[in-house]
Amino acid sequence: MKKILSVFIAVISAFVAVVYLSGYHFIFKAFALNIKKGPITPSSDDADKFSSRSIPNKNPEPWQKSSSYNSTVISETILKELKKTRASSLIVIRNNKIIHEQYWKDHDPSSLMNSFSMAKGILSLLVGCAIDDGYLQSEHQLLSSIFPSYKDSKYGRHLTLYHLMTMQAGLDWKEEYHHPFSENSKQYFVEDLAQQAFEIECKEMPGQNYEYQSVAAQLLGLALRKVTNKTLSDYLSDKIWKPLGMEYPAKWSIDKKGVEKAFCCIHAAPRDFAKLGQLVLQNGTWKEKQLISEEYCKRMLTPTKINDAFGFTIWADDEDSLQYRFFYGFLGQFIIMIPDKQMVIVKTGFYNRLDVDKKKRPLQVKLFAEEFSKMV
Repeated sequence: MKKILSVFIAVISAFVAVVYLSGYHFIFKAFALNIKKGPITPSSDDADKFSSRSIPNKNPEPWQKSSSYNSTVISETILKELKKTRASSLIVIRNNKIIHEQYWKDHDPSSLMNSFSMAKGILSLLVGCAIDDGYLQSEHQLLSSIFPSYKDSKYGRHLTLYHLMTMQAGLDWKEEYHHPFSENSKQYFVEDLAQQAFEIECKEMPGQNYEYQSVAAQLLGLALRKVTNKTLSDYLSDKIWKPLGMEYPAKWSIDKKGVEKAFCCIHAAPRDFAKLGQLVLQNGTWKEKQLISEEYCKRMLTPTKINDAFGFTIWADDEDSLQYRFFYGFLGQFIIMIPDKQMVIVKTGFYNRLDVDKKKRPLQVKLFAEEFSKMV
């Protein structure tokens, strides 16, 4: 028995040593965090697992409720889909008023939900703000003008902010969520996001191909931090959270260096996510004030030639009579904007097996857009 125990301890020790020497020691952090505070996988409710920086609000202004608030019957098709995909919240806005609001699993209007990759679209909004403020020349500015080391890279010298936002960066990064040794898993738990991001080389000329890569968003976030000389949280608060009168302060997860996880992890209330959708629906205008230039917003929402389902990290569907745009986050987080119906739909949840079309768009988004657009 002692021999077996000794062999077991030796094997475990060897495994731990190999993991550390291979640079995957973040796995132990992930395991410790999740065992202590909840599920062993990323969750829409993991705001308290990580250090974060506050995104302050100011003069909160609640949404007005429609006269038909929560009186419209939701179809059985939608109800089944919400149950199947473990929805935690649902907000439907029409003509700038809430017509439906619902929460599950002990959530309520003040619950902070993880944006996951919806944060990438929010970064694109901040790029527009930075251009308006004169911090950036345009979305076509070279990354090397902000981080000169890219001038020495064969392909990196051609990399622009546009390439980062449209997922045409050509970085040597494989987007993979399904095993603990992937770069994405490391990114979620790593202690130095900047080091990880700057170690990724360009494998091909930017602008040639579409390839979704979360590290592109992290590089974009680092660029915004440098040119504004502000944290992403502070800049988001100043340019959007306070001007929109968000109902609740939000949180943005950070690494050990205090750098925001730009690729994900803005924890906010669903009603406030809905205000982001309304801002986009209004082409950057809020209460007759242009917070982001209308021209930039239109470019942001225009699909690229390489991928006609994707703009500046905001997804698009123009293939049917009902056209819409949406922010999309892991596990089924959505902000859906339907211009013709003056409608915004926010849904958060916890389900990682969503069916998608050939362009990687969740079929659930199309279902929600079509069904809720029928609501009066």
